[in-house]
Amino acid sequence: MNQWAFVIAAYAVTAIGTGLVSILGWRAMRSAERAAEKLSDRS
Repeated sequence: MNQWAFVIAAYAVTAIGTGLVSILGWRAMRSAERAAEKLSDRS
């Protein structure tokens, strides 16, 4: 088997992992911002 298959697979796993972490981080940030807004509305 050619080594390029492993190189391409490694890049694909890295790209998918980076995208997944970015999306999960963005969703967590939005949730935290909503919670902070609720806290600031209490006063």
